[in-house]
Amino acid sequence: MGKVVKIVLAGEGGQGVQSVAEIIAEAANEEGREALYIPNFGVEQRGGVSVAYLQIGDEPIGAPKFQTGDIVVALSDRAVHRTKQYVGPETIFVYDSGIENVENELPKNAKKVLGIPAIEVSKNELHPRVFNIIIMGAVIKATEVVAVEDAKAAIEKKLGYKFEKNPKLREMNFRAIERGMELVASAM
Repeated sequence: MGKVVKIVLAGEGGQGVQSVAEIIAEAANEEGREALYIPNFGVEQRGGVSVAYLQIGDEPIGAPKFQTGDIVVALSDRAVHRTKQYVGPETIFVYDSGIENVENELPKNAKKVLGIPAIEVSKNELHPRVFNIIIMGAVIKATEVVAVEDAKAAIEKKLGYKFEKNPKLREMNFRAIERGMELVASAM
Protein backbone atom coordinates (compact mmCIF):
# COMPACT_ATOMS: atom_id res chain seq x y z
CA MET A 1 0.00 0.00 0.00
CA GLY A 2 2.04 2.96 -1.24
CA LYS A 3 -0.58 5.63 -1.01
CA VAL A 4 -1.07 7.77 2.07
CA VAL A 5 -4.56 7.27 3.55
CA LYS A 6 -6.09 10.56 4.68
CA ILE A 7 -8.73 10.38 7.41
CA VAL A 8 -10.90 13.13 8.88
CA LEU A 9 -12.88 12.31 12.04
CA ALA A 10 -15.24 14.90 13.46
CA GLY A 11 -17.76 14.99 16.26
CA GLU A 12 -18.85 16.93 19.29
CA GLY A 13 -16.26 17.39 22.04
CA GLY A 14 -16.47 14.31 24.25
CA GLN A 15 -17.50 11.86 21.48
CA GLY A 16 -14.00 10.40 21.46
CA VAL A 17 -12.82 11.24 17.94
CA GLN A 18 -9.35 12.22 19.21
CA SER A 19 -8.99 8.89 21.07
CA VAL A 20 -9.91 6.98 17.92
CA ALA A 21 -7.34 8.89 15.86
CA GLU A 22 -4.66 8.26 18.51
CA ILE A 23 -5.41 4.53 18.65
CA ILE A 24 -5.36 4.16 14.85
CA ALA A 25 -2.06 6.10 14.70
CA GLU A 26 -0.66 3.83 17.42
CA ALA A 27 -1.75 0.73 15.47
CA ALA A 28 -0.04 2.10 12.33
CA ASN A 29 3.15 2.76 14.33
CA GLU A 30 3.04 -0.82 15.62
CA GLU A 31 2.98 -1.95 11.98
CA GLY A 32 6.09 0.12 11.33
CA ARG A 33 4.18 2.61 9.21
CA GLU A 34 4.19 6.38 9.24
CA ALA A 35 1.32 8.13 11.00
CA LEU A 36 0.66 11.83 11.37
CA TYR A 37 -2.16 12.89 13.66
CA ILE A 38 -3.25 16.49 14.13
CA PRO A 39 -6.00 17.27 16.64
CA ASN A 40 -8.21 20.31 16.19
CA PHE A 41 -10.57 21.28 19.00
CA GLY A 42 -13.31 23.84 19.01
CA VAL A 43 -12.73 26.79 21.31
CA GLU A 44 -14.59 24.96 24.07
CA GLN A 45 -13.28 21.48 24.89
CA ARG A 46 -16.81 20.19 25.37
CA GLY A 47 -19.49 21.72 23.24
CA GLY A 48 -17.27 22.50 20.27
CA VAL A 49 -16.76 20.41 17.15
CA SER A 50 -13.65 18.30 17.60
CA VAL A 51 -11.80 17.30 14.41
CA ALA A 52 -8.93 14.83 14.08
CA TYR A 53 -6.81 14.76 10.93
CA LEU A 54 -4.91 11.54 10.43
CA GLN A 55 -2.59 10.40 7.65
CA ILE A 56 -1.09 6.95 7.43
CA GLY A 57 1.41 5.71 4.86
CA ASP A 58 4.52 3.67 4.24
CA GLU A 59 6.73 6.65 3.39
CA PRO A 60 7.35 9.77 5.49
CA ILE A 61 4.34 12.08 5.17
CA GLY A 62 5.21 15.35 3.49
CA ALA A 63 2.52 17.86 4.34
CA PRO A 64 0.56 17.91 7.58
CA LYS A 65 -2.48 19.50 5.91
CA PHE A 66 -4.58 18.02 3.13
CA GLN A 67 -7.55 19.14 1.04
CA THR A 68 -9.47 15.91 0.59
CA GLY A 69 -9.91 12.89 2.82
CA ASP A 70 -10.10 9.28 1.65
CA ILE A 71 -12.60 8.82 4.46
CA VAL A 72 -14.48 11.52 6.32
CA VAL A 73 -16.46 10.55 9.41
CA ALA A 74 -19.00 12.94 10.91
CA LEU A 75 -20.71 12.10 14.19
CA SER A 76 -23.00 15.10 14.68
CA ASP A 77 -24.98 17.53 12.53
CA ARG A 78 -22.38 20.25 13.12
CA ALA A 79 -19.61 17.81 12.21
CA VAL A 80 -21.40 16.95 8.93
CA HIS A 81 -21.53 20.65 8.09
CA ARG A 82 -17.92 21.27 9.15
CA THR A 83 -16.35 18.37 7.20
CA LYS A 84 -18.03 18.73 3.79
CA GLN A 85 -15.04 20.77 2.59
CA TYR A 86 -12.82 17.65 2.89
CA VAL A 87 -15.00 15.54 0.59
CA GLY A 88 -14.01 14.81 -2.99
CA PRO A 89 -14.96 12.31 -5.73
CA GLU A 90 -12.86 9.53 -4.12
CA THR A 91 -14.05 10.14 -0.53
CA ILE A 92 -16.08 7.67 1.51
CA PHE A 93 -18.27 9.80 3.78
CA VAL A 94 -19.53 8.04 6.91
CA TYR A 95 -22.06 9.57 9.29
CA ASP A 96 -24.19 8.34 12.16
CA SER A 97 -27.61 7.52 10.73
CA GLY A 98 -29.20 8.57 14.03
CA ILE A 99 -28.40 12.24 13.40
CA GLU A 100 -31.63 14.01 12.54
CA ASN A 101 -32.25 16.41 9.67
CA VAL A 102 -28.92 16.05 7.88
CA GLU A 103 -30.18 14.53 4.62
CA ASN A 104 -29.85 17.88 2.81
CA GLU A 105 -26.44 18.53 4.39
CA LEU A 106 -24.81 15.30 3.21
CA PRO A 107 -22.15 15.77 0.53
CA LYS A 108 -23.31 15.10 -3.04
CA ASN A 109 -19.78 14.78 -4.46
CA ALA A 110 -18.57 11.78 -2.41
CA LYS A 111 -17.74 8.40 -3.92
CA LYS A 112 -19.97 6.79 -1.26
CA VAL A 113 -22.10 8.15 1.58
CA LEU A 114 -22.67 5.58 4.31
CA GLY A 115 -25.03 6.04 7.24
CA ILE A 116 -24.36 3.67 10.12
CA PRO A 117 -26.34 3.42 13.41
CA ALA A 118 -23.28 3.59 15.70
CA ILE A 119 -24.94 5.56 18.51
CA GLU A 120 -27.96 3.25 18.50
CA VAL A 121 -25.82 0.09 18.48
CA SER A 122 -23.59 1.39 21.29
CA LYS A 123 -26.65 2.21 23.44
CA ASN A 124 -28.74 -0.88 22.72
CA GLU A 125 -26.16 -3.63 22.23
CA LEU A 126 -22.95 -2.66 23.99
CA HIS A 127 -22.45 0.49 26.06
CA PRO A 128 -22.56 4.21 25.12
CA ARG A 129 -18.91 4.51 26.16
CA VAL A 130 -17.72 2.30 23.29
CA PHE A 131 -19.47 4.41 20.63
CA ASN A 132 -16.11 5.78 19.42
CA ILE A 133 -14.64 2.26 19.19
CA ILE A 134 -17.54 1.26 16.90
CA ILE A 135 -16.53 4.24 14.74
CA MET A 136 -12.93 3.04 14.80
CA GLY A 137 -14.05 -0.36 13.50
CA ALA A 138 -15.98 1.39 10.73
CA VAL A 139 -12.89 3.38 9.68
CA ILE A 140 -10.67 0.28 9.72
CA LYS A 141 -13.13 -1.70 7.59
CA ALA A 142 -13.74 1.12 5.08
CA THR A 143 -10.05 1.95 4.59
CA GLU A 144 -8.20 -1.23 5.63
CA VAL A 145 -5.65 1.26 6.92
CA VAL A 146 -4.50 -1.04 9.74
CA ALA A 147 -5.05 -4.68 10.58
CA VAL A 148 -7.80 -5.32 13.12
CA GLU A 149 -5.36 -7.26 15.32
CA ASP A 150 -3.07 -4.22 15.48
CA ALA A 151 -6.03 -1.98 16.32
CA LYS A 152 -6.96 -4.32 19.18
CA ALA A 153 -3.33 -4.32 20.38
CA ALA A 154 -3.33 -0.50 20.33
CA ILE A 155 -6.56 -0.41 22.36
CA GLU A 156 -5.00 -2.86 24.79
CA LYS A 157 -1.98 -0.54 25.10
CA LYS A 158 -4.18 2.52 25.72
CA LEU A 159 -6.82 0.95 27.96
CA GLY A 160 -5.12 -2.17 29.34
CA TYR A 161 -4.97 -0.75 32.86
CA LYS A 162 -8.79 -0.43 32.80
CA PHE A 163 -9.17 -3.94 31.34
CA GLU A 164 -7.16 -5.40 34.23
CA LYS A 165 -9.66 -3.94 36.70
CA ASN A 166 -12.63 -4.97 34.57
CA PRO A 167 -11.94 -7.72 31.99
CA LYS A 168 -15.48 -7.31 30.54
CA LEU A 169 -14.38 -3.94 29.16
CA ARG A 170 -11.82 -5.62 26.89
CA GLU A 171 -14.47 -7.94 25.48
CA MET A 172 -16.86 -5.00 24.98
CA ASN A 173 -14.24 -2.84 23.22
CA PHE A 174 -13.16 -5.66 20.92
CA ARG A 175 -16.81 -6.44 20.14
CA ALA A 176 -17.33 -2.73 19.38
CA ILE A 177 -14.55 -2.81 16.76
CA GLU A 178 -16.15 -5.85 15.14
CA ARG A 179 -19.62 -4.27 15.16
CA GLY A 180 -18.25 -1.12 13.53
CA MET A 181 -16.67 -3.25 10.81
CA GLU A 182 -19.95 -5.15 10.31
CA LEU A 183 -21.98 -1.91 10.10
CA VAL A 184 -19.77 -0.49 7.36
CA ALA A 185 -19.63 -3.77 5.48
CA SER A 186 -23.44 -3.95 5.39
CA ALA A 187 -23.74 -0.24 4.40
CA MET A 188 -21.29 -0.63 1.50
